[in-house]
Amino acid sequence: MKAYKPLELQPINFDEACVFVNEHHRHHIAPQGHKFSIAANSDGSVIGVAIVGRPVARLLDDGWTLEVTRLCTVNGYPNAASMLYRACWKAVKAMGYKRLITYILDTESGTSLKAAGFSEPRELAKVGGGTWNRKERPRIDKHPTQQKRLFEFRSVD
Repeated sequence: MKAYKPLELQPINFDEACVFVNEHHRHHIAPQGHKFSIAANSDGSVIGVAIVGRPVARLLDDGWTLEVTRLCTVNGYPNAASMLYRACWKAVKAMGYKRLITYILDTESGTSLKAAGFSEPRELAKVGGGTWNRKERPRIDKHPTQQKRLFEFRSVD
């Protein structure tokens, strides 16, 4: 069994987070923008990043909600994803937001969401899937087109 070094959080700027996502994410490229990004490192090396921004779905962009638009770790480094989700939620609450959402593929377990160490995230819905390609606006899909699951963390106060 491989021994993993302890994890710690560190700040990371958007450009550096995007480079990490483009190099390591299994099925997405970096998003267009962000409100903030957080990195996890082990022994001085970045092993994961979370990028948080306004909700991609415009109907969810109510001024009180942010979205984890990308979360990526190197080879599923143990505990890194849950550490990043927890740090994102703490930061979002400290900034005055009431809700944090994220999507995972329907085939993913959501273990890191449940292991984030705070009240259970709620699965709100199975959503989307499909393609953005349209006859009048052709696009090439560079992301999974399968159904996703929407989760939220919400302040109860």
